[in-house]
Amino acid sequence: MSHNASPALDARVERLREIAHADPRIEGVLLYGSWTLGEADAHSDIEAYLYLREDDLPAFDGPAFLAALGPLELAHTNIHGILAVVFDDLMRGEFHLSPAGAGIDEIDTWAGLVHLPDPDRAVLLDRTGRLTAVARGLATFRPPEPGPTAQHLVDELANWTLMVAHVLDRGENARAHSALHTTVSPLQLRLCRLLRGSTAHWLTPSRALEADLAAADRDRHARTLGPDIRAAARNSWRWSRELAAEASRRWGTRVPERLHERISEMVAG
Repeated sequence: MSHNASPALDARVERLREIAHADPRIEGVLLYGSWTLGEADAHSDIEAYLYLREDDLPAFDGPAFLAALGPLELAHTNIHGILAVVFDDLMRGEFHLSPAGAGIDEIDTWAGLVHLPDPDRAVLLDRTGRLTAVARGLATFRPPEPGPTAQHLVDELANWTLMVAHVLDRGENARAHSALHTTVSPLQLRLCRLLRGSTAHWLTPSRALEADLAAADRDRHARTLGPDIRAAARNSWRWSRELAAEASRRWGTRVPERLHERISEMVAG
């Protein structure tokens, strides 16, 4: 695991450690993302949970605190309720401001979703010992269970592709493009990764796709996102059906063939 591929990020992480230790309002800091996985590079973000004392959370000025990491070009609460910032060197940051009590307790529910291969390194501050204890429960990677996961993905792909077909027939091409990119594509990539035994980037299945998947899979994925929305939808559904059939052969996944044929007819236009 390489820990020195991003000196600027390393320096900012250490600065975060320093200012958090100096601020008694903060009970714990937990990093996540590429830095904790040893995959950070010059384009990586800094991502962290800041666990604050409950009484201090309402008045805590996140942007003012984070300005000590570097001048801010942008600071706003994003659509997920996370404090998102952009530093003057164009490094992005995402910071969850959470109450220490409930927030640290919640980490137990992340099992199977979040992997911290080196939890002691990911914890930048822990005044009580609670944060380190629960973070260590995420040290072992738990891959998704193939059979049930494949079934869920096959069903989801049929459902969402049918929606794409309906909005295409309505003439909402922009909405169909959006659904293929943001909903169908991640589901396909998860099913593909499950079949290829490449689940390390499960939460963000497009991450490191170029390194993780074979050229044939990358080519199939590229054809699902082309500029011709009807052709992209046809290519997308064709790949989804092939992945579903492969999952059925391997794990006995149920494939609703009649529904699949009807979706194919709709997507064909």
